[in-house]
Parts: sequence; C-alpha cells; structure tokens
Amino acid sequence: MKHFLILSNNRQLFRFILFFILVIGSFTACHKSDDPFRGRNDPSFYSSDVIDKWMTLEIRIYKNATGIGNGAFSRPFAYSGISAYESIDPGLASWKNKYNGLSGLPETEKNKRYDWSASVNASLAEFNRSFFTSSNLNATDLAAIDSLENAIYSTFNGDGNEVLNRSVAFGKSIADAIFAWSLTDSYIQNNALPYTPPVGPGLWIPTSPAPPAGPFWGNDRRIIANSGDNDAPGSPIPYSTDPSSDFYKEVNDLYQASKVLTTDQKNMALFWRDVPGVSTPGHWMSIAQQAINQSHSRLDKAALAYALTGICVNDAVITVFHYKYVYNQVRPVTYIRNVIGDATWAPFIPTPNHPEYPAAHAVVSSAAAEGLTAVFGNIGPLTDHTWDYLGFPARTFNTFREFALDAGNSRFYGGIHYQPSINIGLIEGKTVGSNIVNDLSQFSNWDK
Repeated sequence: MKHFLILSNNRQLFRFILFFILVIGSFTACHKSDDPFRGRNDPSFYSSDVIDKWMTLEIRIYKNATGIGNGAFSRPFAYSGISAYESIDPGLASWKNKYNGLSGLPETEKNKRYDWSASVNASLAEFNRSFFTSSNLNATDLAAIDSLENAIYSTFNGDGNEVLNRSVAFGKSIADAIFAWSLTDSYIQNNALPYTPPVGPGLWIPTSPAPPAGPFWGNDRRIIANSGDNDAPGSPIPYSTDPSSDFYKEVNDLYQASKVLTTDQKNMALFWRDVPGVSTPGHWMSIAQQAINQSHSRLDKAALAYALTGICVNDAVITVFHYKYVYNQVRPVTYIRNVIGDATWAPFIPTPNHPEYPAAHAVVSSAAAEGLTAVFGNIGPLTDHTWDYLGFPARTFNTFREFALDAGNSRFYGGIHYQPSINIGLIEGKTVGSNIVNDLSQFSNWDK
C-alpha cells in the first residue's frame, strides 16, 4: 500500500511536470515574435505610425511650398520614400543595386539591434530638412520638421540610448546619401535652361506669360534606368483645320462636351485639378497614405508603398514631359478660339502652361496605380478624402486603376486635354509603372 501511494504520487508529479513543460513550450512557440532581439529587428514588428505622421506633414508642405512646379513635387515624394524604405534596412529586398546612378548606400552593423521607427523618423527629418529651405518653405513649416522629429523621438524609450543612437545615425546617413544623389539628377540644371517654343501650324502656343513648365524635365535622370522602355506614345492625330478631319473632331468633341457638363463631371474636374492644392504628386501621396491606413500596413509595407509609388510618379513625370516637348501639340483653348471661332471660350479649369500631348495626369496617375496595385492588389472600396478640407465630394473606387482612369478623364471635362491624349497617356503610364514594378519585384515580397 505504501509503495502504491509513492508510485501514485510520483506519477502525479510526473504528469504535473510534463504539463508544465508543454505549457511553457507552447507559450514560447506562440510568442517568438515578442523576443526583444528577433522581433524588434524585424521591420514588420513596428506600426506604420511614423510614416503616417511624416506623410501628413509632407502633404501639408507640398500645399504650402512656393517656387516648385506641380510635377516637380514628384522629386521629394520619390526621394523621401526611398529614404524611408532604405532606412529600415530591407536586406535582400533592398533596391540599392537598382537605383540609377546611386552606389555605396550606408549599411547596418551586423548582429546589432536597431529601432526601425527611430531610423525612419531620423531619415525623413534629415531628408526634408535638406530638401526644403527658406527659399521655398515658410518658417512655420520649416520649424514643423524639427518639431515632428523631436515629438516622435520622445516616444522611443524601450531600447536604450545605444540602440536609439545607432538607429538615428543610420537613418540620417541614408537620408544624406539619398539627398546627395537627388542633386545629381539634372533637375536643377535642366530647369534653369531657357526655352523658346517652336512656331508653326498646330504647335503649342503658351497659355501664360510665365516661362513654359518643364521643357527639359524629360532629360532628367530616371530613378529606375529602364522605366521608360517601350513607353513611346506614338504621334498624335495629325493637325488639321478641316471640319471633316479627325483632329477637328477630337477638339469639337471636347468643345461640345464643355457646354453640357454635369455636376459629377464638374466635381471630377475639380477633384483632380490639384493646383492650387497639394499638387498631383501630393494627391497620389495622399492616396497612398489612405491605402496604408485602410490596410493596417506595418512599417515595412508602408515604406514599400511610399517608395514604390513615388518612384513611379517621378519617372512618369520625366516620361510625359519628354514627349510633350517632342510633339508640342496645341491646347484646346487655342484651337477653339482661333479655328472653331469661339473667341470667348474658356476651359472649366485653367490650362497648364505646357503642351497638350500626352495628358500628364493620365500618365502619372496610371503609373502610380501600377505601383499601388503591386503592393495592395485591388484594395477597394477606397474613398479618397484628399480634398475634404476644400469641401469637394470624396470619390470612391474599388481599384487604383479606376482612380487613374477617373484622373485621366477629368482633364477632358476640365477642357484641357483631348480624349485620345488621355487614352494614350493611360497606356504610357501603365508601361512606365509596369517596368518599375517588374524590375523591383524580384527583390521584394509584395504580399507581405
């Protein structure tokens, strides 16, 4: 009896010990990501709050900045996004070997811990401080860059000074390298060159006394070298003043539509006007930000979306402005007044001071849509609230390509682009965006 009790007690003890081991093992297996080294060195451990806050500030800066043309906001959008993406050390997913003209990006120290939110915060602060100066930004917005950096930094208290200092130094070193690279893309030099538009039948006549916008942007260095492969739109419909010609017909289609615009068509034109406002690149930054928030993306995916969309927009701007000044096609307002004969006609929104073909909104928006689709798929329904502060009705679509189509077609109802220019622009932009996605996707897990 005594031996039986001892054996019984031993069995109970053994069962208790076995149960305890299983519970501890199960708990450990389920919480591997909480390990302070393994988890926190994975960028997906972090929320995207730091990128959300910086995107919000940058969109405000774009709205307030002076001396920067609409399309030129593609540059800070792209370069700051790259600064964010590379400052989380994407490792094998880094695009450092694909950036056109960039080499020797700083690298992290092996087997050292980093706080990736701190790195991104420092990187975006450093880049924006370098890019924006008192010549194009007011004192309040310049001070806001430092204020946001400090406010976010004050929330980092769990990693210790050594980790934070290392993370901040890495983020700043990435931003410094990206900014130095941005200065060599020829934008500053090209933008300073004088330009005299050619004169002749069917050629663009400037619609403003201001200098033409972006006549040499097409010579800027692309971020992805082969983004322009097979992007040529082909020649536009041949110019003619003959009422039976295809050219007269495409202009007259716009002219007739302008007389009977519906409320939704007017809302569409105003929604995608973008200037004055956050600019066209800034509008797509806003859409990217809203997609990041709606999808509850983590830091790594948010940085990916931010950088990829910016690259697509930047290289699309280079593409479209190159071809605009190759073809120098006349704007609707000039043809309608001088050929159709309605001397008082005006488009619903102001005509930008650059040639008509191809339609820039269509090219840029279609390229951006390809980048966002690569990251998020068909996200819908997504409601764009960019212009809530102006009281414009929000617009909702199920895919980013539907947003791009809406943006492109808005220029027809705005009275500044012929429909064939929009259709060609959507194809051209998709080509640029697809080239970029295909070139970079081998380095990235788009569905992470």
